[in-house]
Amino acid sequence: MLRIGSVQLETPLLLAPIAGYCDLAFRLVVRRLRGPTGLGVGLACTDLLCPQAILSENQKSLWLAATCPEDKPVCMQLYGADPAILAEAARWAQAHGATTIDINMGCPVDKVTKKNGGSKLLCDPGSTVLLAKQVVEAVTVPVTAKLRLGWDDQHIVAPDLAPALADVGIAAITIHGRTTEQMFRPSARLEGIARVVESMRRHPLVPVIGNGDVKSPQDAKRMMDVTGCAGVMIGRGALAQPWIFRDTAHYLATGELPEPLSRAEKARVVLGHFESLLHYRGERIAVNMINQRISWYSPHLQPWPGLRQSVRTIRSAAEFRDFMGHGIARLEEFDAGGGTSEPEQAEAGTSAPEAA
Repeated sequence: MLRIGSVQLETPLLLAPIAGYCDLAFRLVVRRLRGPTGLGVGLACTDLLCPQAILSENQKSLWLAATCPEDKPVCMQLYGADPAILAEAARWAQAHGATTIDINMGCPVDKVTKKNGGSKLLCDPGSTVLLAKQVVEAVTVPVTAKLRLGWDDQHIVAPDLAPALADVGIAAITIHGRTTEQMFRPSARLEGIARVVESMRRHPLVPVIGNGDVKSPQDAKRMMDVTGCAGVMIGRGALAQPWIFRDTAHYLATGELPEPLSRAEKARVVLGHFESLLHYRGERIAVNMINQRISWYSPHLQPWPGLRQSVRTIRSAAEFRDFMGHGIARLEEFDAGGGTSEPEQAEAGTSAPEAA
């Protein structure tokens, strides 16, 4: 269990705010995946949100911030460097359903840092603490912060910044185990996360959540064991396998891995993601997005030759449903022992799931 201020989470597992991926349709897919223990993701985050855009109610930003009753508890993440605008955006987020609000202090991409947001905030810790204080005072829901170790190896600020943020009311710290300069390589530094955990000893009610390179239940447990962090945030590892929270929650609770989803069940997850996109975004966007996301899912549906190529030729919801329905049926037949070899090429120009 993990508690963030007044919010008690079901599990210590969080879905990271990944730009371009963690929309409402995907969050609902993740939330519906539960293991034998009935456990899954504890908190899911929106895409990172531009304060000015949501305050002006820009259409794209409103979709990025969209939530619904089933999408709880949800964290809305804001980025920027203007304390007054961030505070106003935090009030907007609370009014529009945020369970918690996160200040992005870790995004390393130029689009964000060139506006002095994201991990650029690590370069002026004093001003960043004052910014956080203003946001905390603007709302009644818990405010958290997601940071990196520092801008580069010469400026490792997280062990000092994290407790300073807790001093002004930040309710949880998520720490990605790399510097801005490192982007996403090499491996995340567990020892760096452990230093932040140690620095927070005088704030026992403010949990530290580890982030970086968690691609399996074993990775999550290792991060918690090695660093002492209270929870784990999973980002890129969830894009290809949204069931990772299902499996990890069960593993942390029991010490054993659950029975893995079959290929047919994983294919149903993909179809469910498409149906969620279709419901919230409409046919054109749903088809375009599943065409992009299939490359993430494909490795976990193999063997299935030609899967990505076939999906990328699909232009309608009916085509995608027919394609996946045929494939799921063939997978179920094969898994039930109805054939001595993988399913053959489907008719009418589509591929049935078989060896990749």
